[in-house]
Amino acid sequence: MSAGRNVEQQIALQQRPPSLAMSSMAQRPRPEPGFLPIHGGFRDRFVTTPEPKYCCEACRLVLCIPRQTECGHRFCESCITDLLSKPNPVCPADLEPLFEDKIFRDVCCNREIMALKVYCRSEKNGCKEQMSLQRVMDHLEVCPYFEVPCPLGKCKEKMMRKDMPEHLSRKCKHREITCEFCNHKMALTELQLSSHQHDCPKAQVTCSFIRFGCTYKGLNQEMREHETSFASEHLRMMAVRNTTLEAKVEDVKSELMERYKVLPSLSSRLAEVETQYEEMREKNRQLEQKLVSMQMLMSSHSEKLLEVEMELRELRPLRSMREEVEALRGSVESMRSVVSSLDSGRVGSGSGSHTLGSLEQQLSRHDDMMSVHDIRLAEMDLKLQVLETASFNGTLIWKIRDYKRRKQEAVASKTLSLYSQPFYTGYFGYKMCARVYLNGDGMGKGTHLSLFFVVMRGEYDALLPWPFKQKVTLMLMDQGPARKHLGDAFKPDPHSSSFRRPTGEMNIASGCPLFVAQTVLENGTYIKDDTIFIKVTVDTSDLPDP
Repeated sequence: MSAGRNVEQQIALQQRPPSLAMSSMAQRPRPEPGFLPIHGGFRDRFVTTPEPKYCCEACRLVLCIPRQTECGHRFCESCITDLLSKPNPVCPADLEPLFEDKIFRDVCCNREIMALKVYCRSEKNGCKEQMSLQRVMDHLEVCPYFEVPCPLGKCKEKMMRKDMPEHLSRKCKHREITCEFCNHKMALTELQLSSHQHDCPKAQVTCSFIRFGCTYKGLNQEMREHETSFASEHLRMMAVRNTTLEAKVEDVKSELMERYKVLPSLSSRLAEVETQYEEMREKNRQLEQKLVSMQMLMSSHSEKLLEVEMELRELRPLRSMREEVEALRGSVESMRSVVSSLDSGRVGSGSGSHTLGSLEQQLSRHDDMMSVHDIRLAEMDLKLQVLETASFNGTLIWKIRDYKRRKQEAVASKTLSLYSQPFYTGYFGYKMCARVYLNGDGMGKGTHLSLFFVVMRGEYDALLPWPFKQKVTLMLMDQGPARKHLGDAFKPDPHSSSFRRPTGEMNIASGCPLFVAQTVLENGTYIKDDTIFIKVTVDTSDLPDP
């Protein structure tokens, strides 16, 4: 067929030669991973979704070194090789038999694929550049976000190219430094691990006989002359020190002999004390068991009593207010009936008008009092609703409705962030909430949903340990059947002001500005019925009781 004849005239794509080893620090490190995937098609993220004709019929990825079969379907070179290695190979697209001599390299298709736009392979590190697939390696050779190894051979660390100058000047353990005494240059590790500091002729040292009383200090290269010229003086110092030590040894011997004489009586007394100690330990163990059981019993009763007191404390004002409002309403109704009867039966007497006026004033005052009580009753109802929906086990399930409208308000800078209802680690525990930026905040503005954790001022902060140290897990709930929730967890930094005891209503929020990309959020199953669910979990397993 004609395609088979044309394939002999097509030019094979040239492969990029492997990068050469660096000969000096001045050379730029070349990208370490190869351009072509080890197996299958390209896994790069393309700017626009590639057309189906550019995808392999086997791995469904973008074709790498495309090969076309006699039946017109395309495969990656590694994929078609796998198919041909099987007995009686057939095309998976139409089950037509495959013959190795009728499969050719599709250079035209390869040229079109190499021209497709992709994002930089260092996108996860922050690079926003786009380029054709063919120019990926050229870009990676200069990309400031690409991870490269340290050019110093013994250093095995890797970092982004933009961080290399700071690494070489301040952080690398194998960087070159100069001895402060003799100006000799060497690697930092060699200076730390070697005996250079001890052998450096320009180093300031003290005489090795300092423990015997010699106070000489000088350069290392002068120390040998000092030790030679002052040898007799050093010996005299050693002799004096030895005499002093011998006298102390004799004093210690005498003291030991005196103590040895009373050793038998002490041994018998020690045996008696050990017997008494064992008896006391047994009694103490029994008392501790009784104490633990009493404490557990008291703790359970205390918890139940506190729960009942809290419920009564919340419900008692509400119940009394409702009774008071009902009484006021009855009084108002009775007064209204009196006023109506007087109004219909009055004959114009002055005393009747005076009585009617006073009753109308009382009725007005009662109306005002009833309005005030209605407001207080509404406030108490709202507080009761908040307490009924609050969580006291360290877990928050936050339901955010009207996602599209709230997202547009965030984009238009009308409402940048939303706060959740408070939740607690216990009835007397930490008070917390979550804060979300639907259009992102900081580094994630315009591209991500940013999610933060906030420590709030609570009524029992004086009884809790500070700073806040509990592990926090942030999660976006997947509402689809796969339940692939997206989450992140962190341990609070004890030095951060976000986790100290709050002095205002709440501390500065702390969390993840790049929590989830908006493309992932809006194209998956995380939004359903214009609603998303956010879950925040605080580890309370090691939290002590207040």
